[in-house]
Amino acid sequence: MPKKKTDFQKAAGKLISAIQKEWGEELSEPNAEFSEDVMDAVHDLLQAGTLEKAREVLGPMTVRQYLGDVWVQSHPSVKPAISVIEDLLHNTSA
Repeated sequence: MPKKKTDFQKAAGKLISAIQKEWGEELSEPNAEFSEDVMDAVHDLLQAGTLEKAREVLGPMTVRQYLGDVWVQSHPSVKPAISVIEDLLHNTSA
């Protein structure tokens, strides 16, 4: 029987999908490498596996800060997915 994903894992997966879409649209542009770095960072959050460990990865930063405020501002379509993770991090006990 497959392991059931947590709300955090589902939210991180949706954020990865949103970032991959942005990255795919930028493949021939100079920003593609930066978007790939952002994608790697969100994979690190997913690999944390739990909210508690994700909080450790983030330290004092928000998800937006961790991914890069400038990148997030220039890719507004990812903001809803980031908000879901930030809500889980702040409103759910580990």
